[in-house]
Amino acid sequence: MADTVGDFILARLREWGVKQVFGYPGDGINGLLAAWGRAENDPQFVQSRHEEMSAFEAVGYAKFSGEIGVCAATSGPGAIHLLNGLYDAKLDHVPVLALVGQTERSAMGGSYQQEVDLLSLFKDVCSEYLQMCMVPQQLPNLIDRAIRIALAEGAPTAIVFPSDILDEQYEAPAHAFKQVPSSLGRTSATVQPDPAVVRQAADILNAGGKVAMLVGQGARGCADEIAQVAELLGAGCAKALLGKDVLADDLPWVTGAIGLLGTTASWHLMTGCDTLLTVGSNFPYSQFLPEFDQARGIQIDRSGKWLGMRYPYELNVVGDAKATLRELIPLLRRKDDRSWREQIEKHVADWRQTAERQALTDAQPTNPMRMFHELSTRLPDNAIVTADSGSAANWYARHLDFHGDVRGSLSGTLATMGPAVPYAIGAKWAHPDRPAIAFEGDGAMQMNGLMEMITVAHYWRQWADPRLIVAVLHNNDLTQVTWEQRGMEGMPKFAESQTLPDIDYAAFARGIGLVGVNVDTTDDIGPAWDQALAADRPVLLDIRCDPNVPPIPPHATFAQAKALATAVLKGDEDAAHLVKEGLKQKAQQFLPGRKDG
Repeated sequence: MADTVGDFILARLREWGVKQVFGYPGDGINGLLAAWGRAENDPQFVQSRHEEMSAFEAVGYAKFSGEIGVCAATSGPGAIHLLNGLYDAKLDHVPVLALVGQTERSAMGGSYQQEVDLLSLFKDVCSEYLQMCMVPQQLPNLIDRAIRIALAEGAPTAIVFPSDILDEQYEAPAHAFKQVPSSLGRTSATVQPDPAVVRQAADILNAGGKVAMLVGQGARGCADEIAQVAELLGAGCAKALLGKDVLADDLPWVTGAIGLLGTTASWHLMTGCDTLLTVGSNFPYSQFLPEFDQARGIQIDRSGKWLGMRYPYELNVVGDAKATLRELIPLLRRKDDRSWREQIEKHVADWRQTAERQALTDAQPTNPMRMFHELSTRLPDNAIVTADSGSAANWYARHLDFHGDVRGSLSGTLATMGPAVPYAIGAKWAHPDRPAIAFEGDGAMQMNGLMEMITVAHYWRQWADPRLIVAVLHNNDLTQVTWEQRGMEGMPKFAESQTLPDIDYAAFARGIGLVGVNVDTTDDIGPAWDQALAADRPVLLDIRCDPNVPPIPPHATFAQAKALATAVLKGDEDAAHLVKEGLKQKAQQFLPGRKDG
């Protein structure tokens, strides 16, 4: 039997080294599914519970593998469901390819069942490359270009296939007019900076007396170079959220996260510096950077598209982070005056003591920070950690210390709910020999996390290391938005929108053959992590925690304090408790000793 277009698509994916495709079936891609049957499931079709989860799993795979993630969905609603995950890929600069079905060519334009104008629908999210395959001879060019562009641009791409084209006999493009041949593969390239510009950067940095650094995911793999620069300049370094795994958190000059989810040490670093060096970061919140007339600034990024947007940098350098830093290091003079560095290290030590005190402070029934604090002392050196949006992201940013080869990520720019569990699933396909840990609020768990636990139960036996741990922040509240209502709108908690139904998440996990652990007291948290990390299968930790422990910004403004006070005065249902917890947490910055119980 001659190969169909569907057969050829899978063969080409195999040639590109694709091992898994995350998808959900439908008749719009039946020709591709039939080809999968003939190919004996190579590449493996990983079935999620929902197409949005397929896209998130492809994003997670790509984030943690550095390779392209591939997802597939049927026409109409299936394609629509991919969009949120693809936007997550676009905004976090992740290479993902979506293979999408469409109604038959003869029905297009006829308002047929499940016919959606997919080229219009996807033109923003897959703006780097979006095409529809109308004849077999467009392949392999469409696949090759979609993969190469996704990898080159760090972006999602998509190919739309009318369902009938998938069953047609494949015919390669001819050596003829208006036929487009293609070839396999790509080599990587390093963007080298202009030597004269590097000298300018060195002059600015050498002139500075109080240098601050900000690194993001574009600086991943540059830990040694960043450390050398920081040592020479006596600098401190803050980390954007997507750059949490760029540097270990136990380095005395690393101030940790920056922004609303940041540390007091990062706030002091930015308010006190006279020079700012940003490497591989597109951190958007300029109010957490130095005042515009305070510091001279340099930004390094591999793409000119992302330069100069967040701060009035004096010098915008196009160059690969590692290559540019290596060129820069020999030109830097070691600063003899280490008083700025000593000040940074003091602020870091003070923050770490504050963070520990905050995590060890009692709450009802447990303090949510405690689960992150307890994991920090147990976190395997090769763990992969994901976090969902919401309060889980707050505590992940501030209270979970990375070390060794730990990797971590979340939805950094779209900040969507729901990716933590599918990210972890994607990570397990990228690194089946490494443990994966997902932190998920109970809102996201009810939104889609519970269903994706079924996917975990379906596939975990294929992973060399079976550990995938999901820690649920169980407080029956959409906590992040509740605090935003109080702190930004000055309104009391609106229970009708914020209070969640009470679910036994651990019982659900046990019901599908996984380990489920109910954690109801502070003393249970550490032993629960020990049990999960020693388990022979995936584990769900159902950790009941206090929704009224406040995610206090590193520097709360008068407007935020006034809004919170207004919410209390207007009759917030948890007013007394939230004031008590807020005062206890804020006090940890000022009280001596180890904790305030």
